[in-house]
Amino acid sequence: MNLHAELEVLETGPLALLEDLGRPGLAAQGVGRSGAADRGSFLLGARLLGQGPAHAAVEVTYGGLSVRARGSVTVVLTGARGPATVDDRPAPHAAPFLLREGQVLRVGQPTTGLRTYLSVRGGFAVAPVLGSRSTDTLSGIGPAPLAPGYVLPVEPPVGEPTVDVAPVADPTEGVVVLRALPGHRDDWLADPLALERQTWRVSSHSDRVGLRLDGDPLERHPDRTGAELPSEGLVRGAVQVPPSGQPVLFLADHPVTGGYPVVAVVLEADVDRAAQAVPGQEVRFRLQRR
Repeated sequence: MNLHAELEVLETGPLALLEDLGRPGLAAQGVGRSGAADRGSFLLGARLLGQGPAHAAVEVTYGGLSVRARGSVTVVLTGARGPATVDDRPAPHAAPFLLREGQVLRVGQPTTGLRTYLSVRGGFAVAPVLGSRSTDTLSGIGPAPLAPGYVLPVEPPVGEPTVDVAPVADPTEGVVVLRALPGHRDDWLADPLALERQTWRVSSHSDRVGLRLDGDPLERHPDRTGAELPSEGLVRGAVQVPPSGQPVLFLADHPVTGGYPVVAVVLEADVDRAAQAVPGQEVRFRLQRR
């Protein structure tokens, strides 16, 4: 294999994973899609580098990633904006730049948002598992989480980038408003509108599996007290209510089935915004009636 360059991982921060668009179409075999938690930011990185979405990026959770270039490679940072530097000089955001031999890129803690994406021209030469280079944190399928000393080989790029910079808004630091459709089990709630009547707070127990929300517990309908559901299929964006009454909004690494009632499904465009919500941030739902 004719490799173009390599990135040596020096530090990872809380969590750094390889992610692409995941493994769609395998739920019947018990394999979740996984993939980038914020698909819009991932796709922006690919577009800025002039390549398709088949190439994986590094998903950096809450900053802390440091990599050293072995050879020169063009990279771009998208998603949550942090104080990124190359050899202690400021690095651009949402604009490709050249990382030269021996230079060290550091991605700091974002000022707003949670997940930053590091994409490279040519993509990482890492073997796919079931058609994807994504790490699924729930099932363990895919490459292991990055660790210091890990070396990421880069494939030679094809063609040239066609876009130099993209004016994109940073993730909000205020209340995250999520549009959602009523779920097929919203009749399991005593008040189907209770989900959108209050402001929820993102729990510190949230992860790539789901955004866990704290607030006044949602009460079950009296006719459903003590009742159980058979396991049903789940999708990204499903809002499930366990017996605690504290809702869980499923993200990229959600299970393929679940037995608690799904009371709403967040619109696909807004799940990316949910994936950037940080612990302690406030969330509100806006139900869209058909």
